[in-house]
Amino acid sequence: MPVHKAYKFRMYPNKKQEVLINKTFGCSRFVFNHFLVRWNDTYKKTGKGLSYQACSSQLTKLKKEYTWLKEVDSIALQTSLKHLSDAFTRFFQKQNDKPRFKSKKNKVQSYTTKYTKGNIAIVGNKIKLPKLGFVRFAKSREVEGRMLSVTIRRNPSGKYFVSILVKTDVQPLPKTHTAVGIDMGLKNFVILSDGTTYANPKFLRKLEKN
Repeated sequence: MPVHKAYKFRMYPNKKQEVLINKTFGCSRFVFNHFLVRWNDTYKKTGKGLSYQACSSQLTKLKKEYTWLKEVDSIALQTSLKHLSDAFTRFFQKQNDKPRFKSKKNKVQSYTTKYTKGNIAIVGNKIKLPKLGFVRFAKSREVEGRMLSVTIRRNPSGKYFVSILVKTDVQPLPKTHTAVGIDMGLKNFVILSDGTTYANPKFLRKLEKN
């Protein structure tokens, strides 16, 4: 049975990689907030939101206007946009409140990138990530399954973590045999569904008399 499973590890980027990770946090946040403004404006005018496809095409134009967006992982920017689209979908389905702007003052920062064409790989105690190259991480166990996405996170203390989402097969537990039903009572200890009766040995009463 295929299931999704996440692995989380402490990550140790070098100074150059830290700078690029923090840039990616900022760019992903910028894209999310930029299109949130457009989404809100459209919602006020029409009562409907924008489509992910429409925003995705506008993202290409946005990169030409803000060239520094090209410095970071393009898939991370697309994923940020997809998260916004999913948030609005849940909002319209009345599953959650309307999306809010992301703040750079948030103590926890993160971005997510997707696996495609071998852009993410694990070699020994290093993980290859788009734009970052190989980053050392505390590999405490083997990652089993087909990689789907990776989330890079910085916690309030400034430590970096990598969460790897995979799709893997899990063997279901064997079903217990329930052909014979059991009814437990006071007068009779056990009565099976086939009518077999076992008397109550009443150990407690015997011990109390002793």
